[in-house]
Amino acid sequence: MTDLRPVAPDPAAADRLDALRAELARRGLTGFLIPRADEHLGEYVPPSAQRLAWLTGFTGSAGLAVVLRDRAALFSDGRYTLQMRAEIDTSRIEPLHQTETPPARWLAGALAAGDRLGFDPRLHTPEQIEPLRAACERAGALLLPCPANPLDAIWTTNRPAPPCAPVEIHPEALAGASSADKRARIAQALREAGCDALVLTAPDSIAWLLNIRGGDVEHTPLALSFAIVAADATVEWLIDPAKLGAPGLADHLGPAVRTAPPEHLDAALDRLGAAGLRVRIDPAATACAVVERLRQAGARIERGADPCLGPKACKNAAESAGTRAAHRRDGVAMARFLAWLAQAGPAGATDEIGAAAMLERCRAEGALYRGLSFATISAAGPNGAVVHYHASPASNRRLAPGELYLVDSGGQYQDGTTDVTRTVAIGPVEAEARARFTLVLKGHIALARARFPVGTTGSQLDVLARRPLWEEGLDYDHGTGHGVGSFLSVHEGPQRISKLGNTIALQPGMIVSNEPGYYKAGAYGIRIENLVQVVELPAPPGAERPLLGFDTLTLVPIDRALIDPAGLDPSERAWLDAYHARVRAEIGPDLDPATAAWLDQATRPLD
Repeated sequence: MTDLRPVAPDPAAADRLDALRAELARRGLTGFLIPRADEHLGEYVPPSAQRLAWLTGFTGSAGLAVVLRDRAALFSDGRYTLQMRAEIDTSRIEPLHQTETPPARWLAGALAAGDRLGFDPRLHTPEQIEPLRAACERAGALLLPCPANPLDAIWTTNRPAPPCAPVEIHPEALAGASSADKRARIAQALREAGCDALVLTAPDSIAWLLNIRGGDVEHTPLALSFAIVAADATVEWLIDPAKLGAPGLADHLGPAVRTAPPEHLDAALDRLGAAGLRVRIDPAATACAVVERLRQAGARIERGADPCLGPKACKNAAESAGTRAAHRRDGVAMARFLAWLAQAGPAGATDEIGAAAMLERCRAEGALYRGLSFATISAAGPNGAVVHYHASPASNRRLAPGELYLVDSGGQYQDGTTDVTRTVAIGPVEAEARARFTLVLKGHIALARARFPVGTTGSQLDVLARRPLWEEGLDYDHGTGHGVGSFLSVHEGPQRISKLGNTIALQPGMIVSNEPGYYKAGAYGIRIENLVQVVELPAPPGAERPLLGFDTLTLVPIDRALIDPAGLDPSERAWLDAYHARVRAEIGPDLDPATAAWLDQATRPLD
């Protein structure tokens, strides 16, 4: 199906599965749930908490394994359908698409009356656990929280140490607001909701609130920690004190922010309960263990969205200016890379790993660069059909004439976060690939040009990007757009553009990706991704509602060699030519003469 070489069964992985089953039997459990999560329940998990990868070999960013006495299954989404089969031993673990076969449905059929299924309450939210509990009840089984994770009892050798990177201050000039102002804003929201305190377990919300950044996870500047925000704007920040040595940090935080080790979290929750306080938790982001501790301590629990999400997503003027500056520098780096690729690719002078390394070198020479925003997806030919493919020595493929090359990459800059995907023809390619690239481009342009009334959600716009593909009986099995942070997470909520229902209206300042695609297993992958920012639009004559639209941030040429001009209408060609003219005008002056000459050709009018 693809050029990924199958993974031979790993004897160590088989031993781990057997060891886990033995440990479960010792504890009187029939099975156990292993999510890809740590206590913060986000996408970004340090190596010390990568239990799912250690047990199964699966390295995707979303997944859940269920291990029973005589069978096991791994569930993930459409991004990882091919990757699961390539990375795990399918003779021992069944790979399943979580939409086609939801874990709850599978459990209802796999469990028997009297079975005891364990889970770690620190690694699941109540929203995640409830459907699984209901499935167990239908089967006559029990779902039981485990005070100690049985997998931790067997992962005793070569386990990485928990991260302990230093915290740094994020300058107010880049943040656009002081931490004190942000804390006052959140405290007011709590008072208006009748709440006394807020428990935060999401490190990106804490980073935004306190104007700090860290280095505890790869590619995302997070300091793993917890926080309790009171309605008087004081904060108890539960973080390893070894991370707090930055000069001036104590003055930056001020007396309203008290610190304590993370082991004090349970005691802090108990104090909230003992005082009978009304405590806000986000049910989509707070662990069952935290919710249950509060409940048992006597707190009155108020479920609601994390109040940091909205203001974090709606970038202020300083953040917006920063991300535009970051995208200009990122565009320069991408132009230098693509100009190099135009020579190296057709000559067969590079492979997937080499191309990714070259792109990282181009970015690293830019000002304020702080590293990649995620591991680069560098995929040649059939490997491009694996949506979240990552090249390894076993799968590494040389770029070859006649094939497509897909590169999805981004940078973390102190003033912004970037994410861009380009699909490039390595020499002449088949007509089918050009036709389908043009369909993807038509969807990309339709979304980029969208005008929509205030109150519109991303799920209402998703069809714009898919319609050209749908009309030809084609589609892609991933979302069309995700939110992006400001020198924070490259995947940031609460907004998104997706088939999946979403009640969050797009608001001015929000940044989302525009990334339709198409993937032909065993042949090639196509994706065109720009970041766009929601902006207010002038109202046309007779308008009855205010309008919003998108301003494209990414400044990187789209490969003209892959476009069938006859497949675009005049307005689409005009959009593309205008976009390319803007790219040329904004990054051209910062390029060396050779790259500038390449850019002139890459951005010339389509006709």
